[in-house]
Amino acid sequence: MKTVQLVKHKDKDWEYVIEKQELKEPLVLVFGNRYLLENGTIYEELRAQFPDGHIIFASSCAEISSNTVNDDSITVTAIEFEKSNFVIKTSNVLNADLDSYKTGKDLINQLPQEGLKYVFVVSEGSFINGSQLTQGMSASTDDNLIITGGLCGDDARFEKTLASYNENPKEGELVAVGFYGETLEVSFSIHGGWTPFGPERIVTKSEGNILYELDGLPALDLYKNYLGEKAKDLPGAALLYPFNVKSEDEKQSIVRSILNIDEEKHAVILAGDIEENAKVQLMMTNVDNIANASERAARQALEYRKNKPQLAILVSCIGRKLVLDQRVEEEIEEVIEVIGSDAVISGFYSYGEIAPFHGEVACQLHNQTMTITLISE
Repeated sequence: MKTVQLVKHKDKDWEYVIEKQELKEPLVLVFGNRYLLENGTIYEELRAQFPDGHIIFASSCAEISSNTVNDDSITVTAIEFEKSNFVIKTSNVLNADLDSYKTGKDLINQLPQEGLKYVFVVSEGSFINGSQLTQGMSASTDDNLIITGGLCGDDARFEKTLASYNENPKEGELVAVGFYGETLEVSFSIHGGWTPFGPERIVTKSEGNILYELDGLPALDLYKNYLGEKAKDLPGAALLYPFNVKSEDEKQSIVRSILNIDEEKHAVILAGDIEENAKVQLMMTNVDNIANASERAARQALEYRKNKPQLAILVSCIGRKLVLDQRVEEEIEEVIEVIGSDAVISGFYSYGEIAPFHGEVACQLHNQTMTITLISE
């Protein structure tokens, strides 16, 4: 595996983080600030850098490279796989009825199934139902197929997200990269580091990802009571106080971020589905807990590996970035300390993380987690 990494900050030239070398038909992962990706020449710029590259764009809330976390930038990681190969397929939810389950299932089914070991997905993050998307992707295969990735981001603006493959970034796009190869080794893990607090309440009215009532009371009103003075900063303040959700049919609880609020209906709009009769608690965290959770995720991802990782793809959540603030690089440093500095680090801060629970196979939508995927050939 050969890699090149470069970063472009606003109003500056490209800067190489990992020195330039010739790569043959590389996979080029481009994570960047949405405003910078809207520059109409960005695809041409990168095509000039990587003439035979397979270029995948995804807008983000911040970009992760091998030495830092970048804001207002574009971070590019180009990888030449020497013993493995990959196939890339796309879908666009603006071109059809928005059925997130069907979109996920059809996206994975586009990939040749024979020998398929791993799929990395970047998805539009503005209006897709991430829970349904991941359920659809999991339903597309009966084998032990690992699927990880994330929903694209737009900082704390929540206006629109962009993605694409071999063209200028655009809205509504999903991209899946299927990996094949006998010696390819992929491992993963996730961790959050958030702690539930306060009373556990029952979801008495919900529809999809909209939560209307808890214990028969308007969900938004209850939530505002918890936040007190911070309620005036909604919906942004909600990223610091997500929900811990325990569904009747799930073994493990899931963290759900609140993406928006509906004042008229006194409802909150979550990043994924929430079922009636599920149990809900508020959550909180601090910098130390988040950094420790990233370290635990890295240790778990390494646990059963035969070979040292060559590439680490990290997808973390915008809510974690808001908590960490000026110390945001600490959770990346914790990961590097565990997996070692030989592995190339690439990734982004997202609106939702895609991965199975540790020890499971079916991928899920997560919020407020650090998701780590380790790859070697």
